[in-house]
Amino acid sequence: MEIHTHSHDHAMPLTNVNKAFIIGIVLNFIFVIIEVIVGLSIHSLSLLSDAGHNLADVGALALSLLAFRLLKVKSNEQYTYGYRKTSILVALFNAMILLVSIGAIVYEAVHRFLNPEPIQGLTISMVAAIGIVINTVTALLFLRDKDKDLNIKSAYLHLMSDAIVSLGLVIGGIVIYYTKWFWIDSILSIVIAIVIILSTWRLLKDSLRLSLDGVPENISVEEIKTAAEKIVGVKNLHHIHIWAISTTENALTAHLVLENSLPTEHEHKIKHQLKHELEHKNIHHITIEIERENENCKNEKC
Repeated sequence: MEIHTHSHDHAMPLTNVNKAFIIGIVLNFIFVIIEVIVGLSIHSLSLLSDAGHNLADVGALALSLLAFRLLKVKSNEQYTYGYRKTSILVALFNAMILLVSIGAIVYEAVHRFLNPEPIQGLTISMVAAIGIVINTVTALLFLRDKDKDLNIKSAYLHLMSDAIVSLGLVIGGIVIYYTKWFWIDSILSIVIAIVIILSTWRLLKDSLRLSLDGVPENISVEEIKTAAEKIVGVKNLHHIHIWAISTTENALTAHLVLENSLPTEHEHKIKHQLKHELEHKNIHHITIEIERENENCKNEKC
């Protein structure tokens, strides 16, 4: 007997997310333009590096917004889960873009370190101060929902790391202004690259795992088995598969073995009890095959 259940209350954090993404895209794109113009005019590699980083973040925010829009597309015969998986693929793509940008930043930073050029430290500090305000304000728009979705968490972490980088640029610009140590500009670029790695590696690892249908973070197969086997009448739960449909929805298939003495009419009650337990563990789409303990599981991997 196979039972398929769906929960339609996925607590999708979409109420203010669209507005947050749009505001973030607009503000950060304006800041990128400012950094490029000033960076080129005063020959500051750190500003240009940060502009490239922020431009990648703008692209990431735009792709994340697109992914959230695609979550609303209804399923069809060709895509039975709709386009929910795009939210995971976008998170993976965003992480890869940011990591690729590191190589260019480090290469140019090393070159500039060996051949430092005079730059205006005070100007760097003033532009970076604008970045602190923009990135902090934008990041706070995602604060409430950052633990509900991988893309929202990605946006929050990137924006907060950008604010920290901007703070570093402010301090570096002041040091350059008073000391004339122009090589600090290159050091700041390398620091930016390190910050990108630290803020992106976890995102890359999580999104890659979900893309490969790995068990989502904070979900334990053993805990699920234990919870199921605590239900009266359940012998065990096996042949468990858990994967992410999107960055907000998870699915499970499993074989549920019931005691021989359990009346058939109690199966429905056990199913709903197990479904309730699984929903508390952030699993929304559930397919369960019911077996009795005297039956031999036909699947060789049971």
